[in-house]
Amino acid sequence: MSNIFLPQLGPSIAFPDVESALTDPDGLLAWGGDLSFQRLLNAYAHGIFPWCNPDEPLLWWSPSLRMVLQFQHLNVSHSMHKLIKKIKRDPNSPWEIRIDTAFEKVMRSCAATPRQGQKGTWIAEDIIQAYSHLHQQGYAHSVETWYDKQLVGGLYGVSLGKMFFGESMFSHLSNASKLALIFLMHYLAKQDVFLIDCQQETAHLTSMGGACISRQLFSEHLRIHTPQEKIIWQIGKQSFDIIT
Repeated sequence: MSNIFLPQLGPSIAFPDVESALTDPDGLLAWGGDLSFQRLLNAYAHGIFPWCNPDEPLLWWSPSLRMVLQFQHLNVSHSMHKLIKKIKRDPNSPWEIRIDTAFEKVMRSCAATPRQGQKGTWIAEDIIQAYSHLHQQGYAHSVETWYDKQLVGGLYGVSLGKMFFGESMFSHLSNASKLALIFLMHYLAKQDVFLIDCQQETAHLTSMGGACISRQLFSEHLRIHTPQEKIIWQIGKQSFDIIT
């Protein structure tokens, strides 16, 4: 960071214009500040998210290309279709989807999951505490996959208006995280939410229909959808019948 000019955040929760983000590394916008409730909400409302390695200061990002998953482009594999049909047919299926029953546990499971190309995890204790506070205030949510009453996969993210910003996911059992994501896409579509922010491109998300859009187009989605009536989150066990 010593070789580049990067704005340092102060007490104000305001951020620089996202179009001023660096091109190398792509999307790096600012550093410093804190993970306060109001700063995080303001960040997401402007398409900005925190991410840093354990040995780095707090960094804020707004990539020039944004990976999103749109409901109409959701690609569910043949094997996942078979699994979902099997679950629906079996009233005693060991599979369950729950919402917001183990938020912090989902975060810690995501933190403990090794990631290719990463030395450690960016989901440090201060991140866990900050997002747990967002969760307590109704702005962060978890979608959890349970098998035989054990948490085996899931994801968490931030919800603003009619937008959902996915943060991380994990899987301890084959297809567990995919099941959570497929359920979430259908759950949100029932409330006229057809796009999930996935932040950065991965092969896993691409295989499920994810694609990159420009920062400008993503900002337009934010402008239109974040002021709208917020998503309703029904806590507890969910019905697989929502998946069509």
